[in-house]
Amino acid sequence: MSDAAEGKGEIRRRLRERLAAMSDDDRHTKSLSACSFVAGTADFVTARVIMLYLSTSAEVDTAPLALRAWQDGKTVVVPKVSWDQRRMLPVEITTLSTGLTTTGTGVREPIAGAPIPLNLIDMVIVPGLGFTTDGHRIGRGMGFYDRFLAQDEFIGVSCGLAFEEQIVPALPVLDHDISLSMLATDRGIRRFSSNWIGQS
Repeated sequence: MSDAAEGKGEIRRRLRERLAAMSDDDRHTKSLSACSFVAGTADFVTARVIMLYLSTSAEVDTAPLALRAWQDGKTVVVPKVSWDQRRMLPVEITTLSTGLTTTGTGVREPIAGAPIPLNLIDMVIVPGLGFTTDGHRIGRGMGFYDRFLAQDEFIGVSCGLAFEEQIVPALPVLDHDISLSMLATDRGIRRFSSNWIGQS
């Protein structure tokens, strides 16, 4: 049975098992590699405002990207979930050590902060459980990133960030699923309007 024919719940279960099987050392090394590929893109270099996710222990660690962005004088924003509005609000952070809290779902977010306008965000780093080589992703099932990226005010680049272990042949795609501009893994960059760039 292909990935496309399976239910999303089963795909998520298999991907969570795949991530759980990775060692901490492997995650660390591959996170550094993936972040290095992102930082080397023209999209990152020219961006003035970068939106990152605050990673969980199973995800690619975004801390190296945040530190690089600050070193380069960029503004870093991260999602703060508005459960009432069922959407993410991009809030600026200036440190990874204070002013953050962990929600009941295990996601870190800013305690406070005023949202910045979406049209100022040049690049969004997008998490997910699984990604295809043609720009589709599967998240945790809440739909926050699809709703965020679908907003007319967002005109920047969307870049998935993942371990190569999270690549799957295909995914069920629904009308509201938003495809990505590019995908970075520990092996390189995939751009979905052109060819695969990076190490094989």
